[in-house]
Amino acid sequence: MTYESIEFSINNGIALLTLNRPDRLNSFTQAMHLEVRDALDQLQADKSVRVLVLTGAGRGFCAGQDLQDRAVAPGAQAVDLGESVEKFYAPLVLALKSLPMPVICAVNGVAAGAGANLALACDIVLAAKSASFIEAFCKLGLIPDTGGTWHLPRLIGQARATGLAMLGDKLSAEKAEQWGLIWACVPDEELMTQAMAMATHFASAPTKGLAFTKKALQASWANTLPEQLKLEGEMMRELGNSHDYREGVAAFIAKRPAQFKGE
Repeated sequence: MTYESIEFSINNGIALLTLNRPDRLNSFTQAMHLEVRDALDQLQADKSVRVLVLTGAGRGFCAGQDLQDRAVAPGAQAVDLGESVEKFYAPLVLALKSLPMPVICAVNGVAAGAGANLALACDIVLAAKSASFIEAFCKLGLIPDTGGTWHLPRLIGQARATGLAMLGDKLSAEKAEQWGLIWACVPDEELMTQAMAMATHFASAPTKGLAFTKKALQASWANTLPEQLKLEGEMMRELGNSHDYREGVAAFIAKRPAQFKGE
C-alpha cells in the first residue's frame, strides 16, 4: 500500500508510525484508518520488529475524527457513527493492544477526542510539555469512544474520568502526568529523543516477556485472583522455556550484558 496519510518505517527492530496530516492536526479519515491498519498488520507478521513508536507530524498529535470526512448538516440524514466505531476505531484499539511488543506513544501536541484515546490505548505514553488531552466528545453530544470509557476510569479513577468526559476541559501534559494518565511529561525538544531512547532499550529487551507482561496486565481487569494466578503460571511455564530466559540467567551469573533475541 502507498501511504499518503501516514509515514511508516522499520529500522533496527524499531517501527516508527507517524500520523501525517499536519494541516488537519492529523485527524482521521477512512483513508488514514486503512493505512494505519495496513502498517499494524505488517507489524503483526514481522518477527524482527521489537517495538512501535507512534507519533504525529506538525504541531498536533491527533485531533480525532476529521468531521469533514463524514460531514453531516443539521436536518440532513445522519451518518452511522456506530459503524465508524465498529469498522475503524474499535479494531484500531484492539490491534494496538494485541501487538506482541511494547507500543510507545509520543504525544507531540494536542490529542483530542479519538486522538486522546488513541494515545491512551498505547502501552507507554510520553507527552511534550506543550501537549494536552481533550475529551471533546461532550461538545458534540457524543461519548468518549476509541476505548475512552474503558481506559479513563482505570487510569485516573471514576471522578476524574467523569469530569474530563462531561466537561471536555483541556488537560495539560503536566497534569496528565500528575494524575497518572500518562507515563511522563518531557520538554518539547526532548520528546522524540526520549521516545527513541526508550524504543532502543525495548529493541534489545526480551520482547516475548514484555508481550506476555502486556497481555497479563490487560487480562487482570477481567480475571479473578485465582484466574490471574493460573494465567501467570501458564505464562511463566512458557517463558521459562524461552531462549531469552536462559540468556538472561546466563548473563546474570556471568555478570555480562544479556543478548536477548526477543524469543
